Amino acid sequence: MDLNADFDIRAVVHGAIMPWQQSPMAGVERRMLDRIGDEVARATTIVRYAPKSHFSAHVHSGGEEFFVLDGVFQDEHGDYPAGSYVRNPPQSSHTPGSEHGCTIFVKLWQFDPEDRNPVRLDTNAMIFDADPARPGVEVMGLFRDDLEQVSLEKWLPGSKIELASPAGLEVLVLEGGFEEGDEKFETQSWLRLPKGSTSHAIAGPKGVKLWIKRNHLARAPKAPAQ
Repeated sequence: MDLNADFDIRAVVHGAIMPWQQSPMAGVERRMLDRIGDEVARATTIVRYAPKSHFSAHVHSGGEEFFVLDGVFQDEHGDYPAGSYVRNPPQSSHTPGSEHGCTIFVKLWQFDPEDRNPVRLDTNAMIFDADPARPGVEVMGLFRDDLEQVSLEKWLPGSKIELASPAGLEVLVLEGGFEEGDEKFETQSWLRLPKGSTSHAIAGPKGVKLWIKRNHLARAPKAPAQ
């Protein structure tokens, strides 16, 4: 399956209005945002776990990155409430599920193959810092290496924001909303900009809180090797 698989063009999905699709596991549904491959895929997805649902134990050969949107995600390594940011590097394994249900934003097969560094952050216990270079923007850094930068951002109401994408940019709206061009982005709206592009956004009247990733499209994305 190829979905939003041309990374040289702008891609948009308004996740909150998409129907949920059943995954191979009972009680686990998903909204696909981009995908290259079949069940083993380079994929960006919003996933919903019904109460007491779970996947069987598995290895993440290409790594897994996720942010908990609501509820509590669980595996044998711990409980992750809404606001948790987790990176399970290539060759890590777990048995994921949720006793009471949860929704997560997850990216698969998008790691440096040599990365072996797990990350587990509770952003509820972290603080935002004002960005001195961008008025109206507050930033919370989550992860950074030579290949990508991941953060949460808050844009104050009415802020005018330049979205520069020299090596790729991707955002997911967590709270509030913004406008880009003639399009409105609200909770679970997702925007991906290709490398070498620039766009402009205006935060809505209540401001906006975003998950945002930069510089990860410098290398051409491809399907996992089978």
